Amino acid sequence: MIWLYNATSLSRLPENMNWVAKFEDWCSRRYVYWPLVMLLAAATPLVFAPYYHFWLMPLLFGALIRLTELRPQNSVFGAYCFGLVGYAAQFYWIHTALHDISGLPNLYALPLTILLPAYLALYPAACFWLLEKARLPRGWRIGLLLPVLWTLAEFARERAITGFGWGALGYSQVADLSPLAGYAPVGGVHLLTLLCAFCGAWLVLVLYNQGWKRRVLPLMLLISVIIGGWRLRQERFTEPDGSSATVALVQGNIAQTLKWDTAYLNETMQSYYEQVANSHADITILPETSIPVMRQDLQEYNPGILDQFAYEAQRNGSALAMGIAQYNQQRTGYLNAVINLSNYHPDRPDDIPFYAKNHLVPFGEYKPLPTITEPLYRMMNMPLAGFERGGSAQAPLLLANQRVAFNVCYEDGFGDELIASAKQASLLANVSNLGWFVRSNAIHQHLQISQTRALELGRYMVRATNTGATAIINPQGQVVKLAPPDTRTVLEGSIEGYRGETPYMKMGGSLPLVCGLLCLAVLLMLAGYLPRRKPASDAIEERLPEKSSEPSAEPKDEGK
Repeated sequence: MIWLYNATSLSRLPENMNWVAKFEDWCSRRYVYWPLVMLLAAATPLVFAPYYHFWLMPLLFGALIRLTELRPQNSVFGAYCFGLVGYAAQFYWIHTALHDISGLPNLYALPLTILLPAYLALYPAACFWLLEKARLPRGWRIGLLLPVLWTLAEFARERAITGFGWGALGYSQVADLSPLAGYAPVGGVHLLTLLCAFCGAWLVLVLYNQGWKRRVLPLMLLISVIIGGWRLRQERFTEPDGSSATVALVQGNIAQTLKWDTAYLNETMQSYYEQVANSHADITILPETSIPVMRQDLQEYNPGILDQFAYEAQRNGSALAMGIAQYNQQRTGYLNAVINLSNYHPDRPDDIPFYAKNHLVPFGEYKPLPTITEPLYRMMNMPLAGFERGGSAQAPLLLANQRVAFNVCYEDGFGDELIASAKQASLLANVSNLGWFVRSNAIHQHLQISQTRALELGRYMVRATNTGATAIINPQGQVVKLAPPDTRTVLEGSIEGYRGETPYMKMGGSLPLVCGLLCLAVLLMLAGYLPRRKPASDAIEERLPEKSSEPSAEPKDEGK
């Protein structure tokens, strides 16, 4: 049995509220309901960067809840359609990478573009399917169980099959004026997702519960969460360690279609060399795979070029970190690395500290199901699609007076995996190459993810990218400086080293929160199937003998 409060019950509202019932009755009609679900989903990109309309996400989520209440028989498929359209609208740039850059024909590019949203939409659908099975009163189902299930679903899609956490509700709340952003250092992005879902659900209960008594609790909870977030935004869980440095973040703006062209290689190296030679910052960082050739093979293309990069940086008093691919020690595979040229010496060309990317992009940096996908790679211009993992909890690189915890591109979408290195670090750095996505929202969405990591880990985050978004982000998640995208430039600024641990770091990540939510979800699901205790008045009536209105057929024996 589904415990829902539908549009019919609205007929009992006062006369001046009958328009609500009429409007919802209209919305529940099939020809209106499905376009509304699609419209809500299509609006979800507005809540993320570059728009940052964080306030809109609880409203969209609340509207989805209300629509599923109006047509409970379609709630699961409605949630799936919401996810499908929403994720397709957010991640449309997959087509740009597959077709415009890699050259895959639309015959394959279009279905492959929709494949990821079609898969990701299974998670909200599963959430509402489980919600249907819960035999709880409406307030418990909507106000507690649904946000818990949604958060668990978002955590699952971040982890399953290497994971893809982009587009989680929590990321929408990482904005300068968002009160919920204050909870990021406490519990990470999944706590933000939970609270955002709570806000949307409680808003529905405030608006549609009958009687003011049933509206007070969700209203008070909603206000408390917002006030608590504002207060937490004033808290500082980490502190400056007394060090500071200037940084130069190099944005090469090398077109992805030319990046791996060997005929263009010398021009690429010369461009980056000039940018490094003109930089006098304490720390200079080049983006991911800035030199598009294996480090060990550089001598074949331009002898001594690495020596020249290191010499110019050292002459300018700058510690240089460079994104470049390199072979492993056995030369049986290769790594997506960031090398530290601070103490480089030509006599020891292999004695170079480095960080190697560990969380690889499926289909982009490694090939799952190679026997099936190999024919597609032959059609695409996608070099180095077979990287090896670098290993977890790698030590920070020492650059000038900072211990820098690097991550490469896609990796900063997984906050839990950055904690071990961040604990040892005074500065966070991301190097990326988003030239695959050419002037799309991908670069802004990635920037917002980096803002989330800065908040969670309580440190400055610097980003050096090929085409954008190259930026400096402070420990409060605010973008201090941002380079214009799609331009050749060097973004310069100052940072402070930080020490200490946020509560999120002390917990070791999201797992304690998720385990607690999982236990709560199981208890709530089981609670609905427990036998319900009847009111005392009903129990008394059951114990009383039934009164018969008919006279007894047997004569009374008065003589006994």
